[in-house]
Amino acid sequence: MKGDRFPSELTESRDRATGALVRQLTAHPSINHPTYFLQSSFTPDGAALLFTSYRTGQAQLFEIDGYPDGEIRQLTAGPAIHPFSPAIHPDGATVFFVRGGSIWALDRRSLEERQIVEYAGGQLGECSLGAGGEWLTAAIKIDGRNGIVTGRSDGSGWRMIPFPRTVIHPQFHPFEPEWVAFSGDPAPRMHRVRRDGTGLECLYEHGNDEFVVHETFLGHTGDIVYTVWPRALRRMDWTTREHRTIRNCNAWHITPNRAGSEVLCDTNHPDEGIFLVDVATGGWRQVCLSEATNQGSQWKTSRYALAEDFARARSDAKSGALSWMEVTTDTVYGPQWTHPHPSFSHDERRIAFASDRSGHTQVYTAEL
Repeated sequence: MKGDRFPSELTESRDRATGALVRQLTAHPSINHPTYFLQSSFTPDGAALLFTSYRTGQAQLFEIDGYPDGEIRQLTAGPAIHPFSPAIHPDGATVFFVRGGSIWALDRRSLEERQIVEYAGGQLGECSLGAGGEWLTAAIKIDGRNGIVTGRSDGSGWRMIPFPRTVIHPQFHPFEPEWVAFSGDPAPRMHRVRRDGTGLECLYEHGNDEFVVHETFLGHTGDIVYTVWPRALRRMDWTTREHRTIRNCNAWHITPNRAGSEVLCDTNHPDEGIFLVDVATGGWRQVCLSEATNQGSQWKTSRYALAEDFARARSDAKSGALSWMEVTTDTVYGPQWTHPHPSFSHDERRIAFASDRSGHTQVYTAEL
């Protein structure tokens, strides 16, 4: 039930590769993971950590009320939330999340919910905040159409901006909040549009053989940082469109610090752990191991999935090779809860990540 409290599930250990203090915050035999790598799972004051858990049978929002050893409190109930959608307002008291085609605001103190906007029959992606929490954006699929939606967090000014392909990860520019950058799936990936629907343009033309993924803003530099999987971590100037390689490496999911001086990343094929990359020098240092299973057949390649990849996945499932999971895009790109998705705390002194090293995905943090 909403508001129910449960004892702490905290255990602590030292990472066997780096000696970093690693805290396992959940232990329930179900899927438990931080909110998403593009959003911090910590409240701004660092006193609580929010996570998604399936311990009730479907995705709901929970928090560690008093990090790291406080009680676990259930924040939502009823219809499942989008598991990777929650975004914490800068005030720390409000959390935005998605259910189906609607965006909701939750008051963490009273647990009252307020519907901000609804697109009946649609499906929205994760929330992203802009301009101090005044604006919200999310990807949408509705009636066979794709695009993004934008509007104010008070429920006013909402509009849909159509796009001819699947859209993922729309994000407001950190100091030009009239601009939204988003990813078109598959290639070319990087686009931008003003939140009023004008100025739509592709930021980088590339083909299916250049596997650009996980692009985001490089902190308050305003530039974009992205991965060319599995070859390089790169940076693009927002104004000049100049591209520069930061490091040739298998950086996977990436999260910059606010200054844009370091990029946090996990790795895959091989999984060497979680790293911090110095943007100026390209040097990197290992934070800890992830030991996640990192599933998804497409990460073994260096191109986006094509129709034949999905057809092969369906065929494999019929033969029993993939009988342990549903045949969806996750067959190709992997169940997202098997990926670490590391992210910073607001003070950037620790990270949160997911790992299914124990057999079930759990929430972990590591001290920097």
